[in-house]
Amino acid sequence: MVQEVADSTVKSLEKENIQKMQGLMFRCSTSYCEDTQASLQQVHQCIKRCHVPLAQAQALVISELEKFKDRLARCTMQCNNKAKDSIDAGSKELQVKQQLDSCVTKCVDDHMHLIPTMTKKMKEALLAIGK
Repeated sequence: MVQEVADSTVKSLEKENIQKMQGLMFRCSTSYCEDTQASLQQVHQCIKRCHVPLAQAQALVISELEKFKDRLARCTMQCNNKAKDSIDAGSKELQVKQQLDSCVTKCVDDHMHLIPTMTKKMKEALLAIGK
């Protein structure tokens, strides 16, 4: 479920922000390629500059998603550690499994609530990059 929401968020960001930036990058690059006065080296430098905002945008999205995944993984790892500690302390396996399931469900729920804020933050950052 978390993966589906994350995928949906990325698709939304791609449609609303990234694709526009790709269009700007290609139009920017094309304008330099059509400049017959520029040397090949100048054209390459200009094309590199045209690509910078898109590369920054893609790096931002990847970084934010990685941070989110890491936080969720740390939460579930903590659940696993609690379960191991409970088993070591002599708790029954069924009880530990129920506690583990409950803990992991709470991790997922808590992180699902973070997605809208993370998405808003990324959209604002993407708009700033695109300017």
